Amino acid sequence: MRAQSNIFWVLAGFFIVSDAAYTIWSLISAEFHKVEWTGTVGIGLAAVMAIFLGFYMNRSHFAQSGELPEDRLDANIDDGDPEIGFFNPWSWWPIALAAGATLCFLGLAIGTWICFFGGAIVAVTLVGWVFENYRGIHQH
Repeated sequence: MRAQSNIFWVLAGFFIVSDAAYTIWSLISAEFHKVEWTGTVGIGLAAVMAIFLGFYMNRSHFAQSGELPEDRLDANIDDGDPEIGFFNPWSWWPIALAAGATLCFLGLAIGTWICFFGGAIVAVTLVGWVFENYRGIHQH
């Protein structure tokens, strides 16, 4: 986490310097010599976001019980490889679920009647995906 914290602090410094340069440049090059507020506030808010994330990462680094594998120079790739769970091989349910969700969002954009078809597909595919391990060759 130390590396991530340092990256965000460097980004915060970069955005602060960029914000100052942008403001000075807009004062020099503008026709009426005024500050262009949209870019100045946008870059400033990017700096604030980087400061927030750097502070959070720094506090998280000091609150954890030890060094993470990515912070150690002698760590192997397998040290940071956690067990993330069981996934069904050759499962088509996520693709069908994505198609149903796509129809739901398409219905919000085009016509609400499409949402009913998308909702039905989402309901069927959610049940199919949840109970996939209770039938067929992957039955437990």
